[in-house]
Amino acid sequence: MTPVELLIRRLGTAGDGIAETPEGPVYVARALPGERITARMIGRDRAEPEAILDPSPERTAPPCRHFGEGCGGCATQHWAKAPSIAWKEARLAEALTRAGFADPALLPAAVTPPGRRRRADLAVRRDGPAIRLGFHRRGEGAVLDLLECAVLDPALIALLPALREALRRLPALKREASAVLNLLDTGPDLLLRTDGVPDASARAALAEFARAHGMPRIAWAKGEGAPENAAQLGPVSLKVGGVAVAPPPGAFLQASPEGEAAIIAAVLAGLPEKLPAKARIADLYAGIGTLSFPLAGRGMVAAYEGAAAAVTALDGGARASGLRVKAARRDLARQPLLVPELSPFAAVVLDPPFAGAAAQMPLLARAKVPRVIYVSCNPAALSRDAAVLAAAGYRLVSARLVDQFLWSAQIEAVAVFAR
Repeated sequence: MTPVELLIRRLGTAGDGIAETPEGPVYVARALPGERITARMIGRDRAEPEAILDPSPERTAPPCRHFGEGCGGCATQHWAKAPSIAWKEARLAEALTRAGFADPALLPAAVTPPGRRRRADLAVRRDGPAIRLGFHRRGEGAVLDLLECAVLDPALIALLPALREALRRLPALKREASAVLNLLDTGPDLLLRTDGVPDASARAALAEFARAHGMPRIAWAKGEGAPENAAQLGPVSLKVGGVAVAPPPGAFLQASPEGEAAIIAAVLAGLPEKLPAKARIADLYAGIGTLSFPLAGRGMVAAYEGAAAAVTALDGGARASGLRVKAARRDLARQPLLVPELSPFAAVVLDPPFAGAAAQMPLLARAKVPRVIYVSCNPAALSRDAAVLAAAGYRLVSARLVDQFLWSAQIEAVAVFAR
């Protein structure tokens, strides 16, 4: 197909350059605003760049070889730091403006440095005698075999060659699997999800792999089933919010220590300056207690979380530390807190999943809680949920971008609302 010449006008929410044509917008990966390029059409509205005729002065050399190969882990390695952060801040401001908060002023962004991401959810595919282990390619189901990564902690990258070989010799991996790696204080923690069941010899091999690489635990699950420990050589531990907890296999962690610290700082700064000693604070979607434990220094915390294993970890950390945190299991999508339950709280902190907190927000707005602090990883969900608060008379106190998903299009933010 003959290449087409395109002028990139702006970036879309996925980090693709957008060119306007008579047939409609065309999305081009690895292109920047203002660039004139030639590209090969790969669909009705998508194109792959072939040559940059007029490069942007903001273009920079990607630090990772896989970026140009279409790795789906990053979207903006070719863009200078300052404009890429400004782009994310503009998207956050736009989301809040759509919610009804005009001209939101953002606090300075907190940016995680390279090589600090401590969690990786990797795809695995058996390809004949070889194993592909890495992220999916952009817009494809194919797995890009990961040899380096500018985002992940070097301790996780160093583990990949040996893990690839161990998976090659694992009969329980027939065709497809996933490997969730969390870097804990006690070492790398691995959750394998395979399409087969490991026998006794396979479990022994996993235990030997764990021993050789300083891994206290390897968990396994069939497909999306509940995990079980395939090899447990010692305790697992991670300090979250200053408290040691034993995370369950594959536990959700904030992506980096620096990102976690920035979110905690923004949440604590968002609390009212003067809270009574017995003030009650709710932490919704509390996970393993990342925010619950720091909040306990400002009041009595009621922590709500839907995943049983996370509640167990949170409760264990709270009991061992003696902090004023009471953990409760509750699926807030199916059973949101009601107005009488919410009304006694001086502040409500929520860190919902990507879909947001649609079921909880109307009840929270009606409860007239004085302060609501929303930690978001999805600008669209934040905009929808914040609009409920705007309609109820809340004002935006502050908002801050926390860019811990380096070089991706993903946005993490902390927004503080008061009435």
